[in-house]
Amino acid sequence: MLKILFVCTGNICRSPLAEGILRDKLLRANIQAIVDSCGFESFHVGDKPDSRAIAVSKKRGIDISGHRARLFRDRDFEEFDMIFVMDSTHHKNVMKRSRNSDDQLKVDYFLNVLQPGQNLDVPDPWYHDLNAFEKVYAQLDEACEAFVKRVTKTI
Repeated sequence: MLKILFVCTGNICRSPLAEGILRDKLLRANIQAIVDSCGFESFHVGDKPDSRAIAVSKKRGIDISGHRARLFRDRDFEEFDMIFVMDSTHHKNVMKRSRNSDDQLKVDYFLNVLQPGQNLDVPDPWYHDLNAFEKVYAQLDEACEAFVKRVTKTI
């Protein structure tokens, strides 16, 4: 079974959006997987996703309101096959925690699914209005769709 982890800052915007979108797409494609998300900012541990993230997901039939923010753990390297980060800061933080080259091979920028090797950031919508969340949702949706197509070809 495929095990995927998304990482962002507070685990209340980008990573729970990606988690919800990918989980929904994998379910629709009848692909068994574990999808989770986490962050590096302890301020939000235990919190629900940002209300704007919940709203843009709900508008598309995906309920992420049950998610609760958690921190990245060293054992995430053992529990997940792929660890997708949202930006360069997350990439640096995850790589610092890696124990070996096997851990490092699991880590990638999520947008590399769309543009391999570009290491592009998913912008943080938290400081902006609902429109920013809509744009991030669309970006993550496109990347999740491409990821599911790639996975489907390998099964």
